[in-house]
This record gives sequence, C-alpha cells and structure tokens, in this order.
Amino acid sequence: MKQRKNWILLMLTLIVVLVISACSSDGGKDASQGTTDGSTTDVPQAIVVRVNDDPDFLDPHKATASISYQMILNIFEGLMAPETDGSLKEGLAESYEISEDGLTYTFKIRSGVKFHNGEDVTVEDIQYSFDRLMGKNGGEKMSNNFDNVASTEAPDASTFVITLKEPNSNFLYSLTARQSAIVPKSNDGKHNENPIGTGPFAYVKYSPGTNLALTKNENYWKEGLPYLDKVTFAFQSDDQAAIMSLMANEVDLTSVPWQRVSEVEGSHTLSHQNNNSSLIVTFNETKAPFDNVKVRQAMNYAISKSDIIDSVFAGYAVPLGSNMSPAMGDYQKTGLEKMYAQNVEKAKALLAEAGYPDGFKTKITVSSHNDMYSNIAQIVVANLKEIGVDVEIEVVEWGIWLDRVYFGRDYQMTTIDLTGRASAYEILNDYISTNDGENFFLFKNDEYDQIMTDVLKETDQAKQIAYYQRAQEILAEQSAAVYIADYQIVWGSDKQVTGLKSYPFWFHDMSEVKFSN
Repeated sequence: MKQRKNWILLMLTLIVVLVISACSSDGGKDASQGTTDGSTTDVPQAIVVRVNDDPDFLDPHKATASISYQMILNIFEGLMAPETDGSLKEGLAESYEISEDGLTYTFKIRSGVKFHNGEDVTVEDIQYSFDRLMGKNGGEKMSNNFDNVASTEAPDASTFVITLKEPNSNFLYSLTARQSAIVPKSNDGKHNENPIGTGPFAYVKYSPGTNLALTKNENYWKEGLPYLDKVTFAFQSDDQAAIMSLMANEVDLTSVPWQRVSEVEGSHTLSHQNNNSSLIVTFNETKAPFDNVKVRQAMNYAISKSDIIDSVFAGYAVPLGSNMSPAMGDYQKTGLEKMYAQNVEKAKALLAEAGYPDGFKTKITVSSHNDMYSNIAQIVVANLKEIGVDVEIEVVEWGIWLDRVYFGRDYQMTTIDLTGRASAYEILNDYISTNDGENFFLFKNDEYDQIMTDVLKETDQAKQIAYYQRAQEILAEQSAAVYIADYQIVWGSDKQVTGLKSYPFWFHDMSEVKFSN
C-alpha cells in the first residue's frame, strides 16, 4: 500500500511540473520572456517623451509656442499635411484643385474620418474651424493667415471651397494642422480644456507642470496606425536631469545636451536633426536705444557667434546671417553670416555715432525652460561689456516670458530660437509690420513689407527666391536681430524605439513610432 501511495505522489508531481511548464510557455507569459531567436514577443507600446516645458495652449487655434506644437500636432490634423522634406500632401482633404486664376481652391473631403469623440467629420466642422480662425460669427480673430479669404462654402457634403481675394503662392501651407487644425463644432468653448481632433492620438489628461497624456486613436483613418497605445509628454526643463531620467529608463526620448553626447551614445540610439530654426538675440525696436539702427549694428559687431556656437552647442551648429537656415536650400541667402564678423572697435565707433560713446545699461530677459538661453545670455553679457554696454540678466518662467516678452512686448533684449517651418514665407513673415501676432521685435521696414506682399502674387519659383533673398538682406542690413545660428538637435532614445521622423519644424510625430524587438 505504501508503495502504491509513493507511485501516486510521483505521478501527481510530474503532472504539476508539466502544468507549470505549459503555463510558462503560453501566450500569456511575462513581457520579458524571450523566444528562441532572442527577440521579445510582447513589448509594451507606451512611450514617455521628455519636453522642456508645458504647452501654452492645448487649443490649436490659440497655441503659439513651438513647444506646444511638438505635442499637440499628434492630436490634430488639417486639410493638408506636412512631409518630412518640407513639402505638402493631402490630409483630411483627399484631393484638391486650384483654379487657373489661382483664386479658388476646391477640396474633396475624406469620407469616414471621425473625431476622437466618435463624431464624423463634416463640412460643417470644417466651415466652423475656418470661421473660428477668421473671427466670424462674433468671435475673436485667431489668425492673420486668412485675411485674404474672400469666401468659404460647402456646396455638398464632401466638398469645401475657399476663394481668395488675390492669388497667394503660399496658401496651401496655411492649411496644415499647425495653422488651421480642423476641430468639431460640438466642442465649441471647450477646445482648450478638452481638445478633440482627428489625429493618431487622443487627449487624455493634462497635468500642469508634470505631463500631457495621450492615448491611441482606435478609429484613426490611416489603416494600421498608430502602433503606440499611449504617449506621455513629460515636462522637464533641466537638461541634466533629463539625461539622468533617460539613463534610468524613466523617459524613452529626449534631446541630449551637446556636451553629454558621449555619455549616452553606447547605451541609447542617437539621431541628429537639423533644427531649421533661427537662434537670435533680439531687441524691442520701439525702445531706446534699440530704435537706432546703429546701436543694433553695434550689437551685431560685438556679439561673437563663434563663442556661442563653441561654448553652448559644442560646435553642433552653423552660423546664420539672417532669419533663415541652410536647411531651406536655395531660399537662404548665403554669405550674410559674414557681414558682422566680430569687431569691437567698429562696434564702439557705431555706438559713439549713435550718441552712446560711453555705452549704456540694459536688460536681457530669458526663459528658464531651457538652460541654453541663460548660457547664451552670459556670453552676450561678456561680449557687450567690451564695448561699454552693461547688461543685466533676468531669468523668468516660460509662461511669464510668453506673457511679457512675446505677447506684451515688455522687454529690452531677449534671446530665443524662432522655430523652423516648411514654408519660406512662414519663416520670414514674423517681421511684417502688420503681423501683430508674431512681430514681437516690432520691426518695421516699408521695403520689407512690400516684398512680402509681392512674393505671394509671384508664381515663378526663381523670382520667389529672389524676393526672399532680398528680404533676408534687409533683415541683416537693418540688424533686426543678432542672428546667431541654426543648431543641431541630438536626440537620445531607447534602442527599441523605431519610426521616429524628422521635420523642418518642431514636431514629435508619434504616428509611426513603436517599440521593436
């Protein structure tokens, strides 16, 4: 009897071992369980992306900061969509036609596209979105891009027509989500608190000072996309702390300070992006002494671009001479970067001619959301001290900088990088005197304004390039700013992250990103 009991116990033990073995090899295993080829069978599709600070608005029609668009362009789409090379493709518009006179744009709208709230996108929503941007129906005008629009109409349920007053060679660039996101009419009054779009990811929660959480749009019209289930944009202004978070696997993607590239290149994937932005030191041109062009020119001769490029960017930058990067190809006017080679004596002479032989005192106001700006300001202080200009550095939070400097124009000097855009016109129109929304330097030049008007009527690309190059010359001659550099961004990411795309403007496009085995 005892022998029979031992045999039964042995059989039970074998059964238990087999059951445990079977459980450890089925489809419900832990995500870290490997397969015979060494790959991972189930990788969590959730990414944490570090950005420097909070968005200024979640409402795409109110947002102005490039840091906002990095994130929210994953939520929204326009009639047209950008490509990585700066060209355009159809977005919510399936196709379009332009009349021979260049005035009428007819768009066929994609069928079956849904907003994140489950509602179908209709021509009424498209009409509502443009009416809102143009300030119709008693609302506040939110964009100057559509001042040239004569009318909009929806002749049927799948067609939307925009008619212009005058031909505009740049108009299609006004129809991406960055300039004219399509939002649902039913969400009126709640676009900032509960943003709803048609993009690959839907809004979940915004925690000020902490993060912005998005979730996969299960009904996205692009079949098979997105791959990620969750995207979290984590706000962290300190670059050094961000690197520690990357190394600790607390974030999966962040920009890497140029001086710390060697620390992460072995453990993470590094990619380089030409920023296509213009890093500037600029002035409020309505306030003395910066209302005097000779003072602004003296600033240009005094400030060393090479000091800033070498010290702040460890050489990962190219010098600029005007407000356009080499990333724009033929549109950039080359050679302007040599116009103001550092010349302390020339700077002093210009100050004396302007009535400031002993220099003056001023203040440079910079945002705290990126250490880069404070580091640049310190070099500016040292450079200008050589010509007798005493500069106080004022560091303020990002939101305060936006309110006081960008919107309020309550500043003397500042430094900022003007975000790159796919269109040469969009890059240069910040300086048009009537562009109240973006011309925070309060630059005014009649010839410049006329060029930027004429170029929109010009259909010949070679002539457009000539216009844009002359505009850049004017900015340099008038010293609208000290144009420092277009710096290169080095991104560090988890080695399993694939599908990252680079655009000629700031956009963390998560639509094709995934964690691969």
